[in-house]
Amino acid sequence: MALPARVESPSAADVRAQRKYEIALGYRILAAQRWGDLGDGHISGRDPERTDCFWLLRYGVSYHAARVSDLVLVGPDGKLAFGEGPINVAAYYIHHPILMARSDAVSATHVHTSWGTPFSAEVRPIEPITQESCIFFEDHAIFDDEEVQVQSVDGGRRIAQALGSNRAVILRNHGLLTIGDSVAESVGSFVQMERVAEAHMKARDAKPISAEAARFAKSDLTRYGPGRVGFWSLVSRHIGDPKVVLG
Repeated sequence: MALPARVESPSAADVRAQRKYEIALGYRILAAQRWGDLGDGHISGRDPERTDCFWLLRYGVSYHAARVSDLVLVGPDGKLAFGEGPINVAAYYIHHPILMARSDAVSATHVHTSWGTPFSAEVRPIEPITQESCIFFEDHAIFDDEEVQVQSVDGGRRIAQALGSNRAVILRNHGLLTIGDSVAESVGSFVQMERVAEAHMKARDAKPISAEAARFAKSDLTRYGPGRVGFWSLVSRHIGDPKVVLG
């Protein structure tokens, strides 16, 4: 599947529609990886006009069946600004502070996974032991905190502080979280980060490449937005016709 063409000077309505479209597809991508079956994850997409609000899948909808019509808009107070149904309140506590702290971020992705979660329990950084690992070289942080049950905006603010200007953060004993300047970038980066965590858990005695070599690889791998490219490849492989989320 070819990447969607970038629209010159899109309207706010066009931007909103694209972000919501990618959120719904993103949840289906998570489902295709067999993640989120317990509702243990969330993808956010900042609204282009109400920038202190973000779109999210309403709680209770199976990720594999996510549609644009199932999305709700969460306001800065954690209450619904548009749509009906319950929300995952942890998503508000985590995503709202991150999006407020990072004006460059459009989206954040977090879900509990088979490799990222146990990797986070080791509280160690990603090293350049594989090609994909280089994407996150000198571009991720560790939230070294025991609050795995985030139940306050303050908890989210501390995650945002730990994240800093990086593209990703390892939440100690909790899992992985990525951000992006598009929903596609955020979701695609998360899938890549999970694969990186898997490599670290499997290759216990891996020998990292040099920092110089890692920086060279990173500059090439991130040239076109690695998450965005991977996102649409995942859509093609696992979803087929992306318009299915518009029904």
